[in-house]
Amino acid sequence: MISMRAGLPILVFALLGAGCGDAADVPADGAVPPPPVLPPEPSGSPGAQETRVPLAPTADDELPPAIVGAERDMQGMSVAYVEGDDETNGYLAVPAGDGPFPALVIVHEWNGLVDRVRRVADDLAAEGYVVLAADLYRGRTGATSDENIALMQEAQADQPAMIANLDAAVSFLRARPDVTGRVGTMGWCFGGGVVLSYGLGGVNHEATAIFYGQLLDDPEALQAMDHEVYGTFAREDSGPAPDEVARFEQALDAAGVEHDLHIYDAVDHGFWLRVDGDPELRTEPALDAWQRLKAYLDRTLRR
Repeated sequence: MISMRAGLPILVFALLGAGCGDAADVPADGAVPPPPVLPPEPSGSPGAQETRVPLAPTADDELPPAIVGAERDMQGMSVAYVEGDDETNGYLAVPAGDGPFPALVIVHEWNGLVDRVRRVADDLAAEGYVVLAADLYRGRTGATSDENIALMQEAQADQPAMIANLDAAVSFLRARPDVTGRVGTMGWCFGGGVVLSYGLGGVNHEATAIFYGQLLDDPEALQAMDHEVYGTFAREDSGPAPDEVARFEQALDAAGVEHDLHIYDAVDHGFWLRVDGDPELRTEPALDAWQRLKAYLDRTLRR
């Protein structure tokens, strides 16, 4: 049964106060990158004009290509998933085959829905998930820290629109005949805080995966979480810092919420999405985090 839980507007303000990303988010010359070339939005029934991502799960010692910087043609498509809003276009990646498949909504960082996030959607589709990369900025992306902060603050200022956006994303996926009905959410930094908030106050779903997002240490509020939580964090990060992760874990324990949280030593904020920024340092922790994520999604979405 789908229901709305109380408290999301307050929690989002509490969770989304900090910036995220690193130098890789911003072009060296400050220029806005050109928009990606994507297949057109499909029309008619799901699958009628959709491109498909070949099923190709990674091996135990293999990272998804997107996070190591592989520049491949994108295999998904642009879709309008919010009724009456032509400016909000997500990115849909669908596995090849008849399904049905579990589904994921993934939420971008502070700079918006960029190509690396789209390619992560492709990689997750290759693992056997129907993936919708949501757009909380209505088609815009930032090219500087100031632009990113302005976009993030604008999104935060309209809580009902943010809730409606993610509700629409979940509904869009559940309406597809090739989706099992089990849907999870996943996000990085700004998106990590969003999916934690959404896990407490959005329509019911079955998984919440957080990569170094803003956290909460209130056991009473966390009792609204009705499924296991995954979290990957960095020892050298200041947002969230390791002591914040510890308080989050203690609050989850007090609330009786199952969790799989891990702080990786020697790495900093953003290490998982951009392994190519320092492959020697980031590859090993990123691979462990990826294998944990795959196991988590298996047990929460494939059962």
